[in-house]
Amino acid sequence: MLFGRFSFFFRHYWSNDRINYSIKVLLALIGVTVPCAYYDLSTLVIPLVLGIIAAALAETDDNLKGRIKALIMTLICFVIASLSIELLFDHPLFFTIGLFSSTFIFIMLGALGTRYASIAFASLLLAIYTMLGAKTSPNLWHQPLLLLLGASWYGLISLLWHILWPNQAVQQSLSQVFQALGDYLTEKSQLFDPVPNLQSQTLRVKAAQQNAKVVTRLNQAKLTLLHRARRGHPNPTNEQFLKLYFMAQDIHERVSSSHYRYKALAQSFQRSDVLFRFERVLQTHANACQTLAQALLMEKPYQHSEKSQWDLDQLQHALLYLKEQEYSEWRDHLLQLDYLFQNLSMVEHQLSHIYHSDAQPINDDNELAESEIRSVREGYQRIVNQLNLKSLLFRHAIRMATVLTLGYACLSFLHLDRGYWILLTTLFVCQPNYYATKEKMTQRVLGTLSGILLGIPLLYWFPGTEGQLVLMVIAGVCFFAFRTIKYGVATACITLLVLFCFSQLGQGFDVILPRILDTLIGCALAVFAVMFIFPDWQSQRLPQAIRTAFIGNQAYLGQIIGQYRFGKHDNLPYRIARRNAHNGDAQLTMTIHGMLAEPERYAKSSDDCFRLLTLNHAMLSYISALGAHRHQLDNDQHYALITQAHRRIHHDLDLLSQPNSQNQPQLDVDLERTLRQWHEEDRASVRMILQQLYLIQRMLPEMGILMERISEETTKMPDVNVKAPQ
Repeated sequence: MLFGRFSFFFRHYWSNDRINYSIKVLLALIGVTVPCAYYDLSTLVIPLVLGIIAAALAETDDNLKGRIKALIMTLICFVIASLSIELLFDHPLFFTIGLFSSTFIFIMLGALGTRYASIAFASLLLAIYTMLGAKTSPNLWHQPLLLLLGASWYGLISLLWHILWPNQAVQQSLSQVFQALGDYLTEKSQLFDPVPNLQSQTLRVKAAQQNAKVVTRLNQAKLTLLHRARRGHPNPTNEQFLKLYFMAQDIHERVSSSHYRYKALAQSFQRSDVLFRFERVLQTHANACQTLAQALLMEKPYQHSEKSQWDLDQLQHALLYLKEQEYSEWRDHLLQLDYLFQNLSMVEHQLSHIYHSDAQPINDDNELAESEIRSVREGYQRIVNQLNLKSLLFRHAIRMATVLTLGYACLSFLHLDRGYWILLTTLFVCQPNYYATKEKMTQRVLGTLSGILLGIPLLYWFPGTEGQLVLMVIAGVCFFAFRTIKYGVATACITLLVLFCFSQLGQGFDVILPRILDTLIGCALAVFAVMFIFPDWQSQRLPQAIRTAFIGNQAYLGQIIGQYRFGKHDNLPYRIARRNAHNGDAQLTMTIHGMLAEPERYAKSSDDCFRLLTLNHAMLSYISALGAHRHQLDNDQHYALITQAHRRIHHDLDLLSQPNSQNQPQLDVDLERTLRQWHEEDRASVRMILQQLYLIQRMLPEMGILMERISEETTKMPDVNVKAPQ
């Protein structure tokens, strides 16, 4: 019994991606600190540890071949970065030129993909690490070799880890997808609270925010699968993972669907328990997704709860009972609940048949959209395409190169011996936009002060080398454990690591005040950079984010309408259109969220923005419902009416997506009347399609008015250095 419980807790924590990451760092740090302590080589600890940290920050997921290539590229970039600092350190003019140009080049490497962006950031970090010890380095090769040795040691551990557990990253990413889906289902279930004064807009905003998290997790899982694919086609060993990914996409499309206005349903059924039963089934499915997420992490078979099917059966009985009452005012609303029930039934079928061949069939069109570069020429072209002021990456590269050069000028002018921490702080804090920078700055300052306050007594309590090395290893591991979830705690840990590292040289207390001062100067420079060097205000990007969301919805709807003519098929163009629509909605959500943290003069009316976000998410939900129920229509008359409505919606979305358009969508009264005339003899599925198009068509004029107001707000805003990218 005790062994079983211990085994459960071990597997639970072992499956956590952050704990796995931290264990690799732990092994690497122990591998350098123990030999240094044993052979009394305390002067070698700092560069070896810093090399490990830089290599761990450069690591991205990939297959074994890709990891080897990435490690070689990382080491090459590290050598270039470290040697260039050693060569130019005593020549301030050339050092300044080299700092600006190398920062710009490394940041621009991010155009090649996330892997190259991570390597570029770590290379800049390693360059600053080299600056910290450049004055005391005995020769040109001393620091670069030690930094490279530490990085190579971590890289070797990472490769061995991947060989032993090659599918761990895929399981973790898919687990995060289903965990996010479970949270999204929980948010959606709140919309079925049958109260007459239901505040659906507030609930829809929360659902949109959670939907953005689901989209992020799906994109991350896609990248993880692509890293194990060849030309976009995953190998047979990952077929089950690919099946789960496609199933998650399908469930996401179904749970993001809306078949009618929730407020109207709440008013009609406030005296019935049917909406409570829908809420219960949604919550049961949320629990099932979270259980599946845990099963993937623990590498155990998923056991679907029988209670889920029982709740669905009870919901079906409740619907049948309401239909037997034959209340005319319920007729149309019960039809909407039927469509929703069909969606939930399909979700139940998929969750209960995960290991069956019909859960989510893998057909010939199982290709994933490739995003990585395939040739040097393609990579070169990607970088060239970003060399303009409309590119956020180009502007951030100029911003980072400028602010790091200013940081170097500050430390030179103020004669700060350890002023290179200014550059280090700026590198970590300065983000592409004001909101992210402000958040990082606050956490960085609080984390540094907390680390100092905790470090002072620890230096007194553990004056010996061995005790401090143990604490240094613990601090380094905790930094990587909390880096992505609690940056303030991670900063406190890395501050402790710095104190213990320099304490090995007898300078532990000497670096306390410089660390605080340099952190404050670095944060101030980072905030200055995002406010005055090609600032990227989210409020100015908002009109473009809205238009991008409209374009995504337009393409997604077009793919769906085409499949009503030729039949359902989850091909690559359809999945790309669906993903782009959800990405656009997620980006709009994050843009509005970031805008609210900006200075008041750069912010817009939050009421209009949230209303537009609600409408866009509702439109995407109505489109998703059409996607969830798509099938081939045989009646030409029905399809002609559907295409007529689609053409008008397509035209109106065209107007909304054009910058500075003088024309706004107008309600087509004749079309509205036609769409509302659902004949009893029409097939229910056709009525559902016409209803969804009717709901979409009705909201477009209001979206046009809101878009016009937001655009007017943009023209009233103060001028900045560069206009938002079009």
